Amino acid sequence: MVEYAYTNGNKESAMNFIKNPCPRGPGYDIAFLDRAHAETVRKYHKTFPQYAVTPLVSLKQTAAHFGVSNIYVKNENARFGLNAFKVLGGSYAIGRVIAERLGVPPEEMTYAVLTDPATRAKTGPLTFITATDGNHGRGVAWTAMTLGYDAYVYMPKGTAPERLDNILATGAHAEITDLIYDDVVRYVRKLSEKNGWILVQDTAWEGYTEVSDRIMQGYLTVTDEAAEQLGGATPTHIFVQAGVGSLAATVAAYYSQRYKEAHPFITVVEPDNAACIFQTARANDGRRHAVTDLNTIQAGLACGEPSLTAWEILRQCADGFMTIPDCVAATGMRILASPMAGDTPIEAGESGASAFGAAIELLRPENEAFRKLAGIDENSVILVINTEGATDRENYRRIVWDGQNCRSAADDG
Repeated sequence: MVEYAYTNGNKESAMNFIKNPCPRGPGYDIAFLDRAHAETVRKYHKTFPQYAVTPLVSLKQTAAHFGVSNIYVKNENARFGLNAFKVLGGSYAIGRVIAERLGVPPEEMTYAVLTDPATRAKTGPLTFITATDGNHGRGVAWTAMTLGYDAYVYMPKGTAPERLDNILATGAHAEITDLIYDDVVRYVRKLSEKNGWILVQDTAWEGYTEVSDRIMQGYLTVTDEAAEQLGGATPTHIFVQAGVGSLAATVAAYYSQRYKEAHPFITVVEPDNAACIFQTARANDGRRHAVTDLNTIQAGLACGEPSLTAWEILRQCADGFMTIPDCVAATGMRILASPMAGDTPIEAGESGASAFGAAIELLRPENEAFRKLAGIDENSVILVINTEGATDRENYRRIVWDGQNCRSAADDG
């Protein structure tokens, strides 16, 4: 295993990067995340009146400044008017639950069918429950309430009040607990079993994979739109952020299958204090490894345990694993907000800018060793996903306006 760590004498700029050391080749079946399934998922999402294709932004001038051919950002900050991509997963999973109770196949599942008063009469009252750092829970709550059902959403300690308020605004029950994220997941699991509620969780464990797989399928709308928007261009490198790993696994599985002949180098990015997937890959011992610190501004990625399904996919489809400190994500936010002249500014939250910040950090002159490991050069075309806008506007302003979580002066030199 080749590992590279860059600190420049300051932990605030510490990063780690490894090429995937795990056995590759045939393994977990990833066909459920292919183009055919993406077409079914997109067909469903297109029936929602809130649906619109989100922009794929070419940061051509910024890419030139950093010495690569192009950087594309799939901008999810306006998805369904909810400021994040997560609603795609929750809406598809909930839709499948309701459709199965109606005897409707996925190909015939539509917004009109799900919102028909007759549907509510056939299914009777249903209650959905989930744990969330913010965006996933908002998507689940919005979908459940829009379709005429109840939702309960529980959040970890330290959650920004704005994220709680956004969920309460849907009409769902929501509250911030005194637990870390992974313990909140265990808590809602018990509540769902006790009350007969339907758990819609974006992570998988032994005995719980079907719903989380459908959530991952919901994310296919992002990957399929981006591939279509790229036209004839093929990304050479993809950076994707990870909490439990569900989005990262969807991205890795979809693009590995779509671009078989020109497989992009896919790097999974995590906060250095919540790098459960990185630690699992580094150990390479057949077990999933948990972390417990979770102290990071990248709240949507502050997860301590990898998803069972996501890890199995990433083990065989990802090419690199990377950890970044908060200052790298913050730098990503600032550059996206004010890119090179001629490029379109993008509002990105702390987790949303994580993968972009990681890519930019690799492109700095002092990180040549990183670039060589990843095979990045002047011909590289990089794709990242901005997964969220400013979901905590007070903190967004502190970072983008006031310079919180800056790289140190020594690092800037």
